[in-house]
Amino acid sequence: MPVSAKDQELDGHERMEAQRRRAREALVQSCLASGVPAGPFAKDTRNVPLPFGGTYWSISHKPQYVAAVVSSSPVGIDLEEVTPRKRRLFGYIAEDSEWALAEQNWDTFFRFWTAKEAVLKATGAGLKDLKKARIQTILDGDRLIVQYAEHPWPVQHYRFGNHLVSLTHSGEIQWTLA
Repeated sequence: MPVSAKDQELDGHERMEAQRRRAREALVQSCLASGVPAGPFAKDTRNVPLPFGGTYWSISHKPQYVAAVVSSSPVGIDLEEVTPRKRRLFGYIAEDSEWALAEQNWDTFFRFWTAKEAVLKATGAGLKDLKKARIQTILDGDRLIVQYAEHPWPVQHYRFGNHLVSLTHSGEIQWTLA
């Protein structure tokens, strides 16, 4: 879901708060599209989303777009703008054995990054476990498997413009995109 041009012009904390509000709006839309009553979107002391009424949720926000998802089992979503960064981040995001699975380019970098972050959001682990999440298999240009905590997590990628969204779910997946 796009962030308004007006909100994109805000500075610092105000811009972040506007993105969070927009992400909550996207979360309500995801609830409506999934037939789930929008519940309290509370977080624990580690900032991990707390399920409501058996519904798990996840959000992600960037200056231009926000993303949100709800599910009946643990779910994670991450959104990034695909734009070159510092090359040294390649080694931070994935090990050599993971890079051996695909061409080392910015598209792959962001697929790996967003996939791992989505899985870590779904598990509530956070970025502290980034090195423990490993790209196990690349299925095709839009799907891969992340191995984390002895569990394979299927990840689906969605692209729009120069942004990439990664979505993962611990159960059977039935996607509803809004």
